[in-house]
Amino acid sequence: MLNVMKIFKRKQNIFYEYFLLVSKNIKMATDVYIQMMTDLDNAENYMLQIKMVENMGDQYTHEIMKELNKTFITPLEREDILGLTLQLDDVLDCLEFCSSRIVLYGITEQDDYMRLFTKNIELCVENLCSALELLSQKKLSEMKQYTHKINDLENAADDLLTDALTTLFNNSADAIEIIKKKELYTMMESFSDFCEDVADILEGLIMRNS
Repeated sequence: MLNVMKIFKRKQNIFYEYFLLVSKNIKMATDVYIQMMTDLDNAENYMLQIKMVENMGDQYTHEIMKELNKTFITPLEREDILGLTLQLDDVLDCLEFCSSRIVLYGITEQDDYMRLFTKNIELCVENLCSALELLSQKKLSEMKQYTHKINDLENAADDLLTDALTTLFNNSADAIEIIKKKELYTMMESFSDFCEDVADILEGLIMRNS
């Protein structure tokens, strides 16, 4: 009977363990992205590193799905585990997409808006990782401080995008530059949207388990 209980507990905890691994993977990719933005001459090398981390993220997603399919009783609602898994995958995919576009468009200099978006990304990930750390410890109510910060960061990114595009359209006469920077700004802003999607799921968990 004791062995059965140990197996059951292990099955219950494995999802929390995977989410913690995913958060560390996102943090790793973010650290590489931050380095890339300060060393754009070597952007392709950083992009390849981020791609490797993203591939590991895909593997984690696959493993979580496999565990979900074979686990009868889960520690959280199945739709929450599924939603959290897919949204975290989107967060990492967005970062990989941004890095690939920087290489594709030949961006060689970080402007002030890219620098501010990168800081926003860094802060989003810090708060996301803190929230997921608490999730792994099953301290759901304490996650709220971090989900609220992510919501604030998403609002700040929205305002930053408006300012960035206004400046771009008013000050640049180069149509190609406008197209490149518009897409990059928009995708860097989207990162906070994906993080907010994760925060929304976590807030739902808080409400249902309070």
